[in-house]
Amino acid sequence: MKFESLRISGLRCLDGVSLTPSAGINVFVGPNGAGKTSVLEAAYLLSHGRSFRAGSRDVLLKRGASALSVFAEVRHADGSLRRLGLGREGSRWQARVDGDAAASLGALVQECAVVCFEPGSHDLIAGASDERRRYLDWGLFHVEHAFVSQWRRYQRALKQRNTLLRAGGSPDPAWLAPWEAELALAGESITAFRRRYLERLLTHIQGFMVNVLPELGGFNIKYRPGWDETADLASTLAERRQRDLARGHTTVGPHRADFSVAFEHAPLREHLSRGQEKLCALACLLGQASLHAEIRGEWPVVCLDDLASELDRTHQEWVVAQLLGRDAQVFVTGTEIPSALTEQPVTLFHVEQGAVTALL
Repeated sequence: MKFESLRISGLRCLDGVSLTPSAGINVFVGPNGAGKTSVLEAAYLLSHGRSFRAGSRDVLLKRGASALSVFAEVRHADGSLRRLGLGREGSRWQARVDGDAAASLGALVQECAVVCFEPGSHDLIAGASDERRRYLDWGLFHVEHAFVSQWRRYQRALKQRNTLLRAGGSPDPAWLAPWEAELALAGESITAFRRRYLERLLTHIQGFMVNVLPELGGFNIKYRPGWDETADLASTLAERRQRDLARGHTTVGPHRADFSVAFEHAPLREHLSRGQEKLCALACLLGQASLHAEIRGEWPVVCLDDLASELDRTHQEWVVAQLLGRDAQVFVTGTEIPSALTEQPVTLFHVEQGAVTALL
């Protein structure tokens, strides 16, 4: 997948921006605070429905602006062209695909694939479990359409059970039982999807990990489904009713799932330095992109925010070498062209005070 055009209005400091990126490596340079990262944010927003930076979508709106919009034309490997948009006016967000209102944000997300390595990427390894669940589920949204219906089914049942738990008093078990049955069926299905996906993903990640962190030995991932699998989910939900009632929410299930990474010579995440966490996250993101390409026949767009600050010269060159040989569209930001790209063919954009200008 490649962006053929990108238009941004009312996003942080960007307004009235229109650019035509090349199919290869696109470098956005300019001073700090100029809006370089916001260009990547716009692309990511179409693919994930949220920013990769902390905060809600509400903070994306440019100060003083009443509306925000991101539109793009994306070309897929089969030659098809899709017109995608996401906008906010007032408090209402709306997604559009080929000019029509999308049935859901998920319908937009499924049409646009972007992965991003940025200063907060180490949270995939060291952060809260919801980061790792989003990582898995985003990948599954794009490569396993049957997963989407099960995920929505689970979310609906979870919302209903939690509403009953918060209603006060002691709800009739007959009210909870149907939603628990729905949770269990969808939850077991989600868990099976995630396990199969991780099994395929692991091979791709290992292929990159052996190059970025060879000193740590073999790499593996352990998945925890969100409940003790010595019992099935249906039995666990019934057993947890009183505890969940006291807490006012459902404490077991795939919405509490997590995974942990382990190396032969660093079996615990705490054994990793911050730099190693970043490299581990990079290998995980590239592995996910590679699996996406294997299944979908095209690489997602790869965003590398502040590349020169996040990676040393050796790892910059390694990443560039990996992407040059894989027909991937790449967006890179920096205060200047990263040293690893000075001798590579790139399309250069200058960003300053929210304006983006093509230079080469």
